[in-house]
Formats: sequence, structure tokens, C-alpha cells
Amino acid sequence: MATPQSVYAGRTASPPARRARRSWTGWGFIGPFALVFALVFLAPIAYSVHLSLFQDRLVGGTTFVGLDNYEQALRDSEFWAGLGRVSLFLAVQVPVMLFLALLVALALDSGRLYGKGFFRVTIFLPYAVPAVVATLMWGFMYGTRFGLLGDVNEALGTSLPDPLSPDLVLASIGTIVTWEFVGYNMLIFYAALRVIPHSLYEAAEIDGAGQLRVITAIKLPAIRGALVIATIFSIIGSFQLFNEPSILQSLAPNAITTSYTPNLYTYALSFSGQQHNYAATVAIVMGLVTMVIAYVVQLRGMRKAA
Repeated sequence: MATPQSVYAGRTASPPARRARRSWTGWGFIGPFALVFALVFLAPIAYSVHLSLFQDRLVGGTTFVGLDNYEQALRDSEFWAGLGRVSLFLAVQVPVMLFLALLVALALDSGRLYGKGFFRVTIFLPYAVPAVVATLMWGFMYGTRFGLLGDVNEALGTSLPDPLSPDLVLASIGTIVTWEFVGYNMLIFYAALRVIPHSLYEAAEIDGAGQLRVITAIKLPAIRGALVIATIFSIIGSFQLFNEPSILQSLAPNAITTSYTPNLYTYALSFSGQQHNYAATVAIVMGLVTMVIAYVVQLRGMRKAA
């Protein structure tokens, strides 16, 4: 026969054991993700940081140099020139792309556009085209000797400027990226517009508000979060610019150098120059720059939303 003391002891010992089982159950759910996250995200970053602290020298082999590689990166004119190009690219291309995506999303959401489903799929379709294929296609159209532009010049007897010249190649890359990602950002904005309560529109109609007033007072404030997210993604994508200039490099070798963008520079240092340590340093510096700018944009967006 169980005594009151033993029953009381069993009851008091049960909740801690139950809490322990619950804690292990939670780790069981997040464990696979945490393992994959550590292997594919944290481990490469840690290894890159490790590489950036060493140098391969002719005398002495691999030597620990501390922050010498970072000092070299801060004095590297080629790195800063590439960073300046992608910064200019970001300042011009991202606002144009987001404005076009927002304009299309507002047109689709207005309810006054016939064939809305057709236009939505058509505008989104370029995003489904791989970046390599899209760049090759645009590179053919840009060609002045064997491409579409060359055929137009020959047919009309004109002499249109070369889009792959040193002065225009950055704008040409911006056209490709805009064509690729307008549909993606349009879908983000359109999805945000579709969840706005219709009661707000009904109230605006009762107050006699026009379409422009509805857009500025209801729609744009309601999708501010989507605008911030799309801006952050676009900033990250701009600093990671690699595919388009890398593929166009063979078509415009005089305009696109191996250090045209920081990612191209890192690739050339690592695979062509065999400077793995310095390449890791440049990659880490670019990661920090991207993180800081994206975080500042996020803080400003959240502050305005508040």
C-alpha cells in the first residue's frame, strides 16, 4: 500500500521529468535544421575567417598574418573601384526596378486591367528564365557585329551606340537584371496588395477619395513592409552581382575586367590568381558592407512604419 509521502513524492517528481522530455522534443524538431544551418552557413563563414588570417608566402609557407589582409583590402584600388560600380548600380537600377514592379502591381490590383492573369504570368515569366540563359540572350541582342543590334544598324543604315562599350555596359547589365527581377518584385507587391481589407476601400469611396488618393493613403502604407523586404533583397542582389558581368565578359573584354565587381574580383583572385586567403578577406569585407547597408535600410523602413 502506497503511503501519502510516496504519492506526494511521485507527483512532485513528475513535472520536472515532463519538462525535460519537452525540452528534448523541441531540440529534436530543430536539430536537423540547426545541423544543416551550421554545416552550410556557419562553417563556411568560420573557415573564410580562418583563411583571411593567413598568407601563402614563398618563404615560410602558410603564415599567420592577423589583420594584414584586411589592411590590404582597405588599400586595394581595384576592390574599391568594383565596390563603387555596384554602389552606382544599386543607386540607379534598384529604384527603377522597384518602381516598375510597383507600377505593374498597382495596375494588376486596380481591377481595370483586362487579361490580368495573362499579364501577371507574362511579367513574371522572365524570372523563371535562368540568369545564364537570359544574359546570353541579351548579349546576342546587344551584339553590334553578329547580333540583333548589328542587324538593325545594317538594315536601317544607322550607327547605334554599342551597349557593351565601357561607358554603357553597366547600364546594359542593369537592363538585364531589371528584366529578370521586375516580375519577382511585382509578385511580392501584388501579394501584399491583395490582403488589404476591402473595408478601407469602401470607406475611401464613401469619403470621395480618388484612385491616386487611395494609392498614397491606403495601398502604399499598407505594403510598406513588402517594399522594405524587396529593397533589402535587391540591395543584397546588387552587391552580389556576378552572373551577368561574368558571362558578358567574353563579349566585352575591354569593358568588363576581372575586378569589375567585388564578386568577380574574388573569383579571379581565388581561381585564377590562387590567392585564396586574400579572396576570403575580400568576400568577408563585402559581406560586412552588405550586412551593414541592408540593416540600415531595414531600421529606416521599420522606423517609418512605426
